[in-house]
Amino acid sequence: MSDVALVVGGSRGLGLLIGRELLERGYAVVACARDEAELGRAAAAVAAAGRLETRVCDIRDREAVRALVAEVERGHGHIDVAITVAGVIQSAPAESLTQEHFDEAIETMLEGPIVVARAVEPAMRARGKGHIGTVTSIGGMVSPPHLLPYAAAKFGAVGFSDGLAASLAGTGVTATTIVPGLMRTGSHENAQFGGDPAAEYAWFAPAASLPLLSTDADRAARRIVDAVLAGKPMVVLTPLAWAGIRVRGLMPGTTTRVMGLANRLLPSAPAGDTGETVDGKTAERRLDSRVVRALTTLGTRAARRNNE
Repeated sequence: MSDVALVVGGSRGLGLLIGRELLERGYAVVACARDEAELGRAAAAVAAAGRLETRVCDIRDREAVRALVAEVERGHGHIDVAITVAGVIQSAPAESLTQEHFDEAIETMLEGPIVVARAVEPAMRARGKGHIGTVTSIGGMVSPPHLLPYAAAKFGAVGFSDGLAASLAGTGVTATTIVPGLMRTGSHENAQFGGDPAAEYAWFAPAASLPLLSTDADRAARRIVDAVLAGKPMVVLTPLAWAGIRVRGLMPGTTTRVMGLANRLLPSAPAGDTGETVDGKTAERRLDSRVVRALTTLGTRAARRNNE
């Protein structure tokens, strides 16, 4: 019987690539996400690597997550690897954000990984074997401007995953905190943009697409799977992410002031802002910039490959 991997948030982007990587290594992979049609496309996209089992599940629904884990354990006997990738990105000035934006980010990227880990942990402990991976972000180590809900959730996820790794010491079960920097997954097309959405898209999308700022997502997926299966407590994926962590550790006050300067250079909230956000595809149409389209060419190609 093949070892079993559960990828939560595995229908597109980095989650899809992690699922494919695990299939290529001989795992039976179950991927879940909220959108059934998206999951169907994901299974077709990785068919050459193997059969991807899919389940509809919203990570924000605690009971649904627990039921999913129980179902997979009944069907396969055990879960050897569980990696939580599900995430949301809301790019906007702080004054354009609503409490609902924070709730969505925290429920998805902090509470979600906690529920997943706690659901799979008992059976892993009983077997004395298992790997848990939580995708956090450099945004969970250094808080970037215009991504406040994202940073709040990711900082919490880093603390949880790091503490979980320590609490599992000696059990045979490992927890890996995964800290990516910017990656070319095509996520800018599904990110949410508020304030002045077109202006927000104009800086975010190129940053998530240009080679010197972002890294290849396929390579990132391989390194993530390597680290989780090796039981490493933490993996940081890009030199820029490592640099950010180092600088933040040595000069926390200076780092915050630099982020403040960057915040002042980014678009301001328009008068009468209602807190509405739109997805990246809508923001791109509103912007209608040939220059930005050229700068996001690699990111757009990645979006097509990665079911974004």
